[in-house]
Amino acid sequence: MARVLLLVVLTFVLVRALRIVLRGVVVGVAGDSKPASRAVKLVRDPVCGTHVTPRNDLSLTRKGTTYYFCSAECRDKFRKS
Repeated sequence: MARVLLLVVLTFVLVRALRIVLRGVVVGVAGDSKPASRAVKLVRDPVCGTHVTPRNDLSLTRKGTTYYFCSAECRDKFRKS
């Protein structure tokens, strides 16, 4: 009896995994009309080197170049230099 129950559970898990894989293949072949996520280009903070998303509230323009910062502290350090 235990073998039969184990076989049923194993079959259920395998069928479910196969359905998930096949669904992914079908979606990949058909193409998705909407993107899964929007890619954002990261820029490097010139003070600490952290990669950040460009945000206007943590930016500073100097000599025509806009710099982006991870925090107000990094922006203030850059401003003082």
